[in-house]
Amino acid sequence: MGNPLLDICAVVDKDFLDKYSLKPNDQILAEDKHKELFEEIVKKFKVEYHAGGATQNSVKIAQWMIQEPHKVGTFFGCIGKDKFGEILKTKAAEAHVDAHYYEQDEEPTGSCAACITGDNRSLVANLAAANCYKKEKHLDLEENWKLVEKAKVCYIAGFFLTVSLESMLKVAKHASENNKLFCLNLSAPFICQFFKDNLMQVMPYVDVLFGNETEAVAFAKEQDFETEDTQEIARKAQALPKVNSKRQRVVVLTQGKDDTVMAISDKVETFPVLTIDPKDIVDTNGAGDAFVGGFLSGLVQEKPLSECVKAAHYAANVIIRRAGCTFPEKPDFK
Repeated sequence: MGNPLLDICAVVDKDFLDKYSLKPNDQILAEDKHKELFEEIVKKFKVEYHAGGATQNSVKIAQWMIQEPHKVGTFFGCIGKDKFGEILKTKAAEAHVDAHYYEQDEEPTGSCAACITGDNRSLVANLAAANCYKKEKHLDLEENWKLVEKAKVCYIAGFFLTVSLESMLKVAKHASENNKLFCLNLSAPFICQFFKDNLMQVMPYVDVLFGNETEAVAFAKEQDFETEDTQEIARKAQALPKVNSKRQRVVVLTQGKDDTVMAISDKVETFPVLTIDPKDIVDTNGAGDAFVGGFLSGLVQEKPLSECVKAAHYAANVIIRRAGCTFPEKPDFK
């Protein structure tokens, strides 16, 4: 469950970033000062449109890694009744994801400007319709809740904490009470900073926590962990209070080209990523989403965690060679 967005991707220049005070590598929510950005990026640069939204990307990648059967992943989110919404529906169907959108006509379908410079990407999300998801209008409906009951693994990116905390808590509690896996992503430094109360309401239900090194540092700072060491942060996040004691929390933190860190109980392991020549990197947008998608594909097939990390590294390595969160027809992951 998450924010379905249409990604508007373009290679931009430093002047463009500076004009809208964007950091080269960041994720933010659009403010009034970014209104023109969405028009300017389309006018000034060569743009590509891709179906996006962090959670939806991850579900697609998991489905792609698994291949058969189709529709192993179900996705909930809110869109508008418009052209962008139709594109998202088509793209989800093409990816064999079982998308059940809450459609409303007060707000247009959300979009995300992916401003690419070199191997960095600055994401500016205009949530619009995505922000209109309502528990009682969609999640609580019997036919939709049945799909949640059917799921073995639930994944929601931290981005959704700004939209519908009550929906997340309902799913998280259901997973915890039924000993299912509930997975969450820190998603962005601003989630750890400005939505930390919401984040910490969900944290006791989290079985698998994902994040990257910048998110981990922001999280550690807000939680007074008094360390910027990724391994130490993973260890401390793993030890935070947890409701379902039948499962140990697993914390998985990526560090770009550096080793991925995984904390289980009091043990921290590191896993080297697949090497890639920098000139083969086309676009790092979607790398984190792909990592999660690969990991989830292993989880639902009940593979050992080390295998899940391997699948995650493979998926991320494929995605960064391509524009947007797109993939070839079939994976060649062994």
